Amino acid sequence: MIGAKSDVQVDTAEVRITEWRLPPGSATGHHIHQMDYVVVPVTAGEMTIVAPNGERSKAQLGVGKSYFRKAGVEHDVLNETQTEIVFLEVELKR
Repeated sequence: MIGAKSDVQVDTAEVRITEWRLPPGSATGHHIHQMDYVVVPVTAGEMTIVAPNGERSKAQLGVGKSYFRKAGVEHDVLNETQTEIVFLEVELKR
């Protein structure tokens, strides 16, 4: 797997906004979210989520269909499709 590409667009005392680009065949790498966060999809697509125990699930993204997660989420995110996936991750600092 190739690595996903990230670009921090905003980083203040209150929030960090990162654009993530996952080309076909890429992955973010295993990580734990240290902050509550919102994902804002820029493209529609299907991501594969891999839990720490190796369990795999699919997540459907719709353009502009945001979702929220609490800190502590632990996973790897893969793009096993043939099209690039792009989303903004808005991390809420405490």
